[in-house]
Amino acid sequence: MIRIEHLSVRFKDFHLGTIDFVVEEGQFFVLMGPTGAGKTVLLESIAGLVSLESGRIRIAGVDVTRMPPERRGVGIVYQDQGLFPHMDVRSNIVYGLKFCGAGRAEGQKRLDRLIDLLGIAHLLRRLPVNLSGGEKQRVALARALIVHPHVLLLDEPLSAIDPGFREDLRGALKRLHRASGTTFLMVTHDFGEALTLADRGAVLHRGAIEQAGPIEQIFRAPASLAVAEFVGMKNLFQATVENGRVRLARRTDSAASSGGNHYRHAAIRPEDLVVSRTAPPPENACAYRGTVSAVVGCGFGHEVYVQAEELTFTARLTRRALMDDQICEGADIFISFDPAALHVW
Repeated sequence: MIRIEHLSVRFKDFHLGTIDFVVEEGQFFVLMGPTGAGKTVLLESIAGLVSLESGRIRIAGVDVTRMPPERRGVGIVYQDQGLFPHMDVRSNIVYGLKFCGAGRAEGQKRLDRLIDLLGIAHLLRRLPVNLSGGEKQRVALARALIVHPHVLLLDEPLSAIDPGFREDLRGALKRLHRASGTTFLMVTHDFGEALTLADRGAVLHRGAIEQAGPIEQIFRAPASLAVAEFVGMKNLFQATVENGRVRLARRTDSAASSGGNHYRHAAIRPEDLVVSRTAPPPENACAYRGTVSAVVGCGFGHEVYVQAEELTFTARLTRRALMDDQICEGADIFISFDPAALHVW
Protein backbone atom coordinates (compact mmCIF):
# COMPACT_ATOMS: atom_id res chain seq x y z
CA MET A 1 0.00 0.00 0.00
CA ILE A 2 2.81 2.44 0.93
CA ARG A 3 6.26 1.94 -0.55
CA ILE A 4 9.03 4.37 0.37
CA GLU A 5 12.15 4.12 -1.79
CA HIS A 6 15.39 5.97 -0.97
CA LEU A 7 13.51 8.93 0.50
CA SER A 8 15.64 11.86 1.60
CA VAL A 9 14.61 15.24 3.03
CA ARG A 10 17.07 17.94 3.99
CA PHE A 11 16.53 21.07 6.03
CA LYS A 12 19.16 23.54 7.19
CA ASP A 13 19.95 21.67 10.40
CA PHE A 14 18.32 18.27 9.83
CA HIS A 15 18.64 15.43 7.34
CA LEU A 16 16.14 12.58 6.99
CA GLY A 17 17.31 9.69 4.85
CA THR A 18 17.92 7.51 3.08
CA ILE A 19 14.60 5.87 4.06
CA ASP A 20 13.21 2.60 2.68
CA PHE A 21 10.22 0.70 4.07
CA VAL A 22 6.90 -0.86 3.05
CA VAL A 23 3.49 -0.77 4.73
CA GLU A 24 1.16 -3.50 3.49
CA GLU A 25 -2.49 -2.88 2.65
CA GLY A 26 -4.76 -2.83 5.70
CA GLN A 27 -1.85 -2.83 8.13
CA PHE A 28 -1.55 -0.77 11.32
CA PHE A 29 2.06 0.44 11.10
CA VAL A 30 3.75 2.65 13.69
CA LEU A 31 6.74 4.97 13.26
CA MET A 32 8.47 5.30 16.61
CA GLY A 33 11.39 7.20 18.00
CA PRO A 34 12.44 9.97 20.39
CA THR A 35 11.61 13.62 19.86
CA GLY A 36 13.58 15.06 16.96
CA ALA A 37 14.10 11.73 15.21
CA GLY A 38 12.24 12.84 12.07
CA LYS A 39 8.93 11.02 12.50
CA THR A 40 6.63 13.93 11.64
CA VAL A 41 8.85 15.00 8.72
CA LEU A 42 8.52 11.50 7.27
CA LEU A 43 4.75 11.51 7.78
CA GLU A 44 4.36 14.89 6.11
CA SER A 45 6.56 13.74 3.23
CA ILE A 46 4.11 10.91 2.57
CA ALA A 47 1.20 13.37 2.77
CA GLY A 48 2.88 15.69 0.25
CA LEU A 49 3.37 18.54 2.71
CA VAL A 50 7.18 18.40 2.64
CA SER A 51 9.31 18.42 -0.51
CA LEU A 52 11.75 15.56 -1.06
CA GLU A 53 15.42 15.98 -1.82
CA SER A 54 15.35 12.58 -3.51
CA GLY A 55 13.45 9.28 -3.50
CA ARG A 56 10.03 7.97 -4.45
CA ILE A 57 6.70 7.40 -2.70
CA ARG A 58 4.10 4.93 -3.97
CA ILE A 59 0.60 4.62 -2.54
CA ALA A 60 -1.72 1.85 -3.73
CA GLY A 61 0.70 1.17 -6.58
CA VAL A 62 0.68 4.76 -7.85
CA ASP A 63 3.77 6.98 -7.84
CA VAL A 64 2.57 10.04 -5.89
CA THR A 65 6.00 11.66 -5.44
CA ARG A 66 5.11 14.70 -7.54
CA MET A 67 1.37 14.74 -6.83
CA PRO A 68 -0.24 17.47 -4.70
CA PRO A 69 -1.57 16.37 -1.28
CA GLU A 70 -5.25 16.34 -2.32
CA ARG A 71 -4.62 13.74 -5.05
CA ARG A 72 -2.70 11.21 -2.94
CA GLY A 73 -5.66 9.48 -1.31
CA VAL A 74 -4.26 10.26 2.13
CA GLY A 75 -5.97 11.54 5.28
CA ILE A 76 -3.95 13.07 8.11
CA VAL A 77 -4.82 13.70 11.76
CA TYR A 78 -2.54 15.83 13.95
CA GLN A 79 -2.35 15.84 17.73
CA ASP A 80 -3.94 19.33 17.80
CA GLN A 81 -6.85 18.07 15.61
CA GLY A 82 -7.09 21.23 13.46
CA LEU A 83 -10.90 21.43 13.51
CA PHE A 84 -12.63 24.46 11.98
CA PRO A 85 -13.62 26.52 15.07
CA HIS A 86 -16.64 28.21 13.43
CA MET A 87 -18.26 24.92 12.30
CA ASP A 88 -20.17 22.47 14.46
CA VAL A 89 -19.08 18.84 14.67
CA ARG A 90 -21.31 17.58 11.86
CA SER A 91 -20.11 20.29 9.48
CA ASN A 92 -16.49 19.57 10.35
CA ILE A 93 -16.90 15.86 9.61
CA VAL A 94 -18.70 16.20 6.26
CA TYR A 95 -16.55 19.08 4.97
CA GLY A 96 -14.39 16.87 2.77
CA LEU A 97 -17.30 15.10 1.07
CA LYS A 98 -17.77 17.97 -1.39
CA PHE A 99 -14.30 17.27 -2.79
CA CYS A 100 -14.42 13.45 -3.05
CA GLY A 101 -17.45 12.99 -5.31
CA ALA A 102 -19.65 11.11 -2.84
CA GLY A 103 -23.38 11.64 -3.36
CA ARG A 104 -25.73 12.79 -0.61
CA ALA A 105 -27.03 9.30 0.19
CA GLU A 106 -23.52 7.79 0.24
CA GLY A 107 -22.25 10.68 2.36
CA GLN A 108 -25.01 10.18 4.92
CA LYS A 109 -24.29 6.46 5.04
CA ARG A 110 -20.60 7.09 5.74
CA LEU A 111 -21.44 9.71 8.37
CA ASP A 112 -23.89 7.42 10.21
CA ARG A 113 -21.34 4.60 10.28
CA LEU A 114 -18.55 6.77 11.69
CA ILE A 115 -20.85 8.36 14.25
CA ASP A 116 -21.75 4.88 15.46
CA LEU A 117 -18.17 3.57 15.49
CA LEU A 118 -16.84 6.59 17.38
CA GLY A 119 -19.82 7.18 19.68
CA ILE A 120 -20.18 10.86 18.86
CA ALA A 121 -23.91 11.20 18.05
CA HIS A 122 -24.41 13.50 21.06
CA LEU A 123 -21.70 15.89 19.84
CA LEU A 124 -22.97 16.74 16.34
CA ARG A 125 -24.31 20.24 17.12
CA ARG A 126 -21.47 21.33 19.37
CA LEU A 127 -18.69 23.70 18.36
CA PRO A 128 -15.07 22.50 18.85
CA VAL A 129 -14.58 24.95 21.74
CA ASN A 130 -17.11 22.91 23.72
CA LEU A 131 -15.34 19.57 23.22
CA SER A 132 -12.76 17.78 25.34
CA GLY A 133 -9.42 16.77 23.84
CA GLY A 134 -10.58 13.19 23.37
CA GLU A 135 -13.84 14.30 21.74
CA LYS A 136 -11.98 16.59 19.34
CA GLN A 137 -9.72 13.72 18.33
CA ARG A 138 -12.70 11.46 17.59
CA VAL A 139 -14.20 14.19 15.40
CA ALA A 140 -10.87 14.65 13.60
CA LEU A 141 -10.72 10.89 12.95
CA ALA A 142 -14.24 10.91 11.52
CA ARG A 143 -13.43 13.89 9.28
CA ALA A 144 -10.33 12.15 7.91
CA LEU A 145 -12.03 8.79 7.31
CA ILE A 146 -15.29 9.98 5.76
CA VAL A 147 -13.56 10.58 2.40
CA HIS A 148 -12.37 6.94 2.33
CA PRO A 149 -8.61 7.58 2.05
CA HIS A 150 -6.26 4.79 0.98
CA VAL A 151 -4.08 5.65 3.97
CA LEU A 152 -4.76 7.40 7.30
CA LEU A 153 -1.73 9.18 8.74
CA LEU A 154 -1.82 9.85 12.49
CA ASP A 155 0.67 12.23 14.11
CA GLU A 156 0.79 11.34 17.82
CA PRO A 157 -3.03 11.31 18.11
CA LEU A 158 -2.99 10.31 21.80
CA SER A 159 -0.27 12.60 23.16
CA ALA A 160 -2.54 15.56 23.92
CA ILE A 161 -5.29 13.43 25.51
CA ASP A 162 -5.84 13.23 29.27
CA PRO A 163 -4.61 9.86 30.63
CA GLY A 164 -8.13 8.96 31.76
CA PHE A 165 -9.45 9.11 28.18
CA ARG A 166 -6.38 7.77 26.38
CA GLU A 167 -7.40 4.13 26.79
CA ASP A 168 -10.86 4.84 25.37
CA LEU A 169 -9.35 6.47 22.30
CA ARG A 170 -6.94 3.57 21.82
CA GLY A 171 -9.95 1.27 21.74
CA ALA A 172 -11.66 3.56 19.24
CA LEU A 173 -8.58 3.49 16.98
CA LYS A 174 -8.49 -0.31 17.04
CA ARG A 175 -12.20 -0.55 16.19
CA LEU A 176 -11.84 1.98 13.38
CA HIS A 177 -8.91 0.12 11.90
CA ARG A 178 -10.70 -3.23 11.93
CA ALA A 179 -13.98 -1.82 10.63
CA SER A 180 -12.63 0.47 7.92
CA GLY A 181 -9.97 -1.74 6.38
CA THR A 182 -7.92 1.44 5.86
CA THR A 183 -4.13 1.32 6.13
CA PHE A 184 -3.07 3.20 9.29
CA LEU A 185 0.37 4.79 9.66
CA MET A 186 0.84 6.35 13.10
CA VAL A 187 3.70 8.34 14.59
CA THR A 188 4.41 8.02 18.31
CA HIS A 189 7.21 8.31 20.84
CA ASP A 190 5.32 5.97 23.21
CA PHE A 191 6.31 2.33 22.72
CA GLY A 192 3.37 1.21 24.87
CA GLU A 193 0.99 2.60 22.24
CA ALA A 194 2.79 0.66 19.54
CA LEU A 195 2.49 -2.61 21.48
CA THR A 196 -1.22 -2.03 21.99
CA LEU A 197 -2.18 -0.94 18.49
CA ALA A 198 0.27 -1.97 15.79
CA ASP A 199 1.17 -5.08 13.81
CA ARG A 200 4.49 -3.81 12.52
CA GLY A 201 6.62 -0.73 12.95
CA ALA A 202 9.93 1.03 12.53
CA VAL A 203 12.19 2.94 14.92
CA LEU A 204 13.74 6.19 13.69
CA HIS A 205 16.84 7.67 15.28
CA ARG A 206 18.61 10.82 14.09
CA GLY A 207 16.87 10.76 10.73
CA ALA A 208 17.49 7.11 9.90
CA ILE A 209 15.56 3.87 10.39
CA GLU A 210 17.37 1.78 13.00
CA GLN A 211 15.04 -1.23 12.83
CA ALA A 212 11.80 -2.27 11.13
CA GLY A 213 9.65 -5.37 11.55
CA PRO A 214 7.03 -6.96 13.83
CA ILE A 215 6.43 -4.91 16.98
CA GLU A 216 7.10 -7.86 19.29
CA GLN A 217 10.44 -8.49 17.61
CA ILE A 218 11.50 -4.86 18.05
CA PHE A 219 10.40 -5.10 21.70
CA ARG A 220 12.25 -8.34 22.47
CA ALA A 221 15.20 -8.26 20.05
CA PRO A 222 16.40 -4.70 19.37
CA ALA A 223 19.00 -4.42 16.64
CA SER A 224 21.01 -1.53 18.12
CA LEU A 225 21.71 0.29 21.36
CA ALA A 226 19.47 3.18 20.26
CA VAL A 227 16.51 0.82 19.77
CA ALA A 228 17.24 -1.05 23.02
CA GLU A 229 17.18 2.21 24.96
CA PHE A 230 14.00 3.37 23.22
CA VAL A 231 12.06 0.18 24.01
CA GLY A 232 13.08 0.32 27.68
CA MET A 233 15.57 -2.54 27.94
CA LYS A 234 17.27 -0.70 30.86
CA ASN A 235 19.87 -3.46 31.40
CA LEU A 236 22.47 -2.84 28.69
CA PHE A 237 25.90 -4.43 29.03
CA GLN A 238 29.12 -5.02 27.16
CA ALA A 239 29.35 -8.74 26.41
CA THR A 240 31.86 -11.32 25.25
CA VAL A 241 30.86 -14.68 23.83
CA GLU A 242 33.20 -17.64 24.21
CA ASN A 243 32.26 -21.26 23.42
CA GLY A 244 28.60 -20.32 23.38
CA ARG A 245 28.72 -18.73 26.84
CA VAL A 246 27.98 -15.04 27.37
CA ARG A 247 30.00 -13.03 29.87
CA LEU A 248 28.52 -9.69 30.93
CA ALA A 249 30.60 -6.66 31.80
CA ARG A 250 29.80 -3.09 32.80
CA ARG A 251 28.76 -0.91 29.88
CA THR A 252 31.25 1.87 29.19
CA ASP A 253 31.46 4.61 26.58
CA SER A 254 34.04 2.59 24.65
CA ALA A 255 31.84 -0.50 24.78
CA ALA A 256 28.88 1.45 23.53
CA SER A 257 30.76 2.48 20.41
CA SER A 258 32.73 -0.72 19.88
CA GLY A 259 32.36 -2.28 16.46
CA GLY A 260 34.97 -5.03 16.84
CA ASN A 261 34.31 -8.75 16.75
CA HIS A 262 35.46 -9.33 20.32
CA TYR A 263 32.91 -7.14 22.07
CA ARG A 264 29.18 -7.43 21.66
CA HIS A 265 26.16 -6.02 23.45
CA ALA A 266 23.61 -7.73 25.66
CA ALA A 267 20.26 -6.55 26.99
CA ILE A 268 17.66 -7.81 29.45
CA ARG A 269 14.22 -6.34 30.02
CA PRO A 270 13.71 -5.21 33.66
CA GLU A 271 10.52 -7.26 34.02
CA ASP A 272 12.44 -10.43 33.08
CA LEU A 273 14.69 -10.18 36.14
CA VAL A 274 13.78 -12.16 39.27
CA VAL A 275 14.73 -10.56 42.60
CA SER A 276 14.70 -12.77 45.70
CA ARG A 277 16.06 -12.91 49.23
CA THR A 278 16.78 -16.63 48.77
CA ALA A 279 19.30 -18.18 46.41
CA PRO A 280 17.91 -19.58 43.14
CA PRO A 281 18.35 -23.31 42.34
CA PRO A 282 21.98 -24.32 41.64
CA GLU A 283 21.17 -25.21 38.02
CA ASN A 284 20.29 -21.57 37.31
CA ALA A 285 23.59 -20.30 35.91
CA CYS A 286 22.23 -16.79 35.21
CA ALA A 287 22.23 -15.65 38.82
CA TYR A 288 24.11 -12.98 40.77
CA ARG A 289 24.37 -12.00 44.38
CA GLY A 290 24.09 -8.29 45.01
CA THR A 291 22.88 -5.39 47.10
CA VAL A 292 19.88 -3.13 46.50
CA SER A 293 21.27 0.35 45.84
CA ALA A 294 17.92 2.10 45.31
CA VAL A 295 14.16 1.53 45.03
CA VAL A 296 12.27 4.03 42.89
CA GLY A 297 8.50 4.30 42.42
CA CYS A 298 7.45 3.88 38.78
CA GLY A 299 3.71 4.15 38.13
CA PHE A 300 1.99 1.14 39.69
CA GLY A 301 5.30 -0.64 40.34
CA HIS A 302 8.86 0.01 41.42
CA GLU A 303 12.27 -0.11 39.79
CA VAL A 304 14.86 -1.86 41.93
CA TYR A 305 18.53 -1.10 41.26
CA VAL A 306 20.90 -3.90 42.23
CA GLN A 307 24.70 -3.70 42.42
CA ALA A 308 26.29 -7.09 41.72
CA GLU A 309 30.08 -6.69 41.62
CA GLU A 310 30.75 -4.35 38.66
CA LEU A 311 27.28 -4.81 37.15
CA THR A 312 24.22 -2.69 37.90
CA PHE A 313 20.86 -4.34 37.18
CA THR A 314 17.45 -2.66 37.01
CA ALA A 315 14.48 -4.89 37.86
CA ARG A 316 10.79 -3.97 37.81
CA LEU A 317 8.63 -5.29 40.66
CA THR A 318 5.05 -4.83 41.78
CA ARG A 319 4.46 -3.15 45.11
CA ARG A 320 3.12 -6.45 46.45
CA ALA A 321 6.31 -8.34 45.50
CA LEU A 322 8.43 -5.59 46.98
CA MET A 323 6.66 -5.79 50.34
CA ASP A 324 6.30 -9.58 50.48
CA ASP A 325 10.05 -10.13 50.00
CA GLN A 326 11.01 -7.06 52.07
CA ILE A 327 13.11 -5.66 49.25
CA CYS A 328 14.57 -2.35 50.40
CA GLU A 329 17.65 -0.21 49.96
CA GLY A 330 20.72 -1.94 51.41
CA ALA A 331 19.17 -5.42 51.33
CA ASP A 332 21.35 -8.35 50.24
CA ILE A 333 19.50 -10.20 47.49
CA PHE A 334 19.88 -12.56 44.55
CA ILE A 335 19.01 -11.54 41.01
CA SER A 336 18.49 -14.09 38.23
CA PHE A 337 16.98 -14.50 34.78
CA ASP A 338 16.09 -17.14 32.20
CA PRO A 339 18.88 -17.40 29.57
CA ALA A 340 16.20 -17.01 26.88
CA ALA A 341 15.54 -13.48 28.19
CA LEU A 342 19.09 -12.37 27.37
CA HIS A 343 19.34 -10.72 23.95
CA VAL A 344 22.84 -10.49 22.46
CA TRP A 345 23.84 -8.74 19.24
